[in-house]
Amino acid sequence: MPDTDLPPPQMLRAWGLSEARVSLLGSGLINRTWLIETGTDRRVMQQVNPLFPPAVNEDIRIVTGHLRAGGLIAPELLPAADGSYWQLHEGGVYRLMSWVAGRSHERLSTVAQAQEAGALLARFHRALDDCQHEFRSARVGVHDTPRHLANLRRALSEHRTHPQYPVVRPLAEEILALAAALEPLPVLPDRLVHGDPKINNILFDPVSDKALCLIDLDTLGRMPLPLELGDAFRSWCNPRGEDDQSSAFSLALFRGAVEGYAAGAAGWILPAEYSAIVPATLTIYVELAARFCADALNENYFGWDASRYPSRSAHNQVRAASQLAAARSLLDVRGAAEEVVRSVFGTLPVP
Repeated sequence: MPDTDLPPPQMLRAWGLSEARVSLLGSGLINRTWLIETGTDRRVMQQVNPLFPPAVNEDIRIVTGHLRAGGLIAPELLPAADGSYWQLHEGGVYRLMSWVAGRSHERLSTVAQAQEAGALLARFHRALDDCQHEFRSARVGVHDTPRHLANLRRALSEHRTHPQYPVVRPLAEEILALAAALEPLPVLPDRLVHGDPKINNILFDPVSDKALCLIDLDTLGRMPLPLELGDAFRSWCNPRGEDDQSSAFSLALFRGAVEGYAAGAAGWILPAEYSAIVPATLTIYVELAARFCADALNENYFGWDASRYPSRSAHNQVRAASQLAAARSLLDVRGAAEEVVRSVFGTLPVP
């Protein structure tokens, strides 16, 4: 994507926003995002990462419409002057969305926030349970853990001359050793899920801190529910964030998140799904560590913070070490985490 702090003027004109005030918004790793202001009106423009085909916008338009029809808050794709919901410019895909007045957190700091996040995600899942949309932009193998581990091994093999190889290799070996000890997850039916429910993809009310809605919906799709929940809890229950090599798994935040989700998912989530939450969370920690570690050598996928790190490799090394530390922390309290799941879901009705 072009290295610019502003969207192309042609894209602003496409939506009749040439006179708008524009500012860079957020710290997402994938899409470039701007706040567009005209008077008191606010909207959001994004340049969609080339990872996603233009058709992903049609999927988002339909699914967010389904969410709003079900009473949930969801950003709305806004048509350009020619009626289209996205525009192509110099190989890039741009879109404009409605503004949701909320704030995101880079990490959770209270149990109440974890409960709110869990309750919102349960509402989101249940609202989409009857959505029969056939996705035009289907993401295949998102959490294909063996594939991600193979990619890490391939990166080790192909980048032996990388300047950071002597540092990355021991980290990679630790990740692969932990991966070898993972138990297989049960085979379960697919659900329609968000696909990337990390904490900064949830907007909270700036006054009450109630969870309002999920954003960044390019990852919508179908997968087994424990993988979605594992991806959520690995993010929500790490209060030190992804850029801290001393990351740890918070049992208190986990309990809050499970309680919030269970209250909303009671009578819907299957026992086999909630029973797999802890092993799925551990799997996602290891999988994401492998992905960050591979990109410490490949240096071609994740965005990185050039103001804090000398290279993409350096930032991804920290991220990989953070996920590895959190995985080990979860292993230390795994029995207690499993008991949280049993005690919370054990008192609730099942389908």
